[in-house]
Amino acid sequence: MLARQRQAVILEEVRRTGAVRVSDLVVRLGVSDMTVRRDLDVLAARGLVEKVYGGATSVVGRSTDEPGFEAKSVRQLPEKEAIAAFAAGLVRPGTAIGLSAGTTTWTLARFLDDIPDLTVVTNSIRVADVLQQSGRTDRTVVLTGGVRTPSDALVGPVAVQALRSLHLDVVFLGVHGMAERSGFTTPNLNESETDRALVDAAGRVVVVADHTKWGTVGISTIAALDEADVLVSDEGLAEPARTVLGEQVGELVLAHVPGRGEELA
Repeated sequence: MLARQRQAVILEEVRRTGAVRVSDLVVRLGVSDMTVRRDLDVLAARGLVEKVYGGATSVVGRSTDEPGFEAKSVRQLPEKEAIAAFAAGLVRPGTAIGLSAGTTTWTLARFLDDIPDLTVVTNSIRVADVLQQSGRTDRTVVLTGGVRTPSDALVGPVAVQALRSLHLDVVFLGVHGMAERSGFTTPNLNESETDRALVDAAGRVVVVADHTKWGTVGISTIAALDEADVLVSDEGLAEPARTVLGEQVGELVLAHVPGRGEELA
């Protein structure tokens, strides 16, 4: 198992139980004590866990906490791949689409290589880089200007102004959190305004968010739950969340994660 995969498993266990022991992880992952401790050092340095004697605990989040792109990129990798694969199937050739910033939309961008004649608008430097690397001559990539955030989004008045005159067939929106009362949220006030402009430009809104986003609340709401035409999450979404979201969003899709049970067993 690669280091990124081990770290994803450790993060999932911390999220589920609130704490992990080095001794338990050694057995579960089949690696040495030193390897586990190095993984915990990496995760702690990225602000994803708090190291304690003999293991690590979860970090208590605040509504304004905004992890960097690298920190978020190691979270729920299989779930993001499954969500992105399904979401890519919603994109039709010859359309204009929007991709917000985030690691799930960044993953989605890598699944668009085989779709011809796309115009893609994004406020994400990372997403734009992936799209440009495809080498397709029939693709137009529009990157908004703006001020760069820790998650490599371009936000603020310049980005908002660039989006206000656009009309996009579909916008794929990544979010920091989602909850019944607060809707889809972000920890960055400027990013909320920019994402709102993306939503307003969309003929159809598709939110892409793995199950860990449920119950997380950022300081600012991007959109209410019922503004999502489609929400693509994964099978790890708890039943209470499925009930609420099923009643609120236009369509709830739970992507299957191949081998998820075997990987975490």
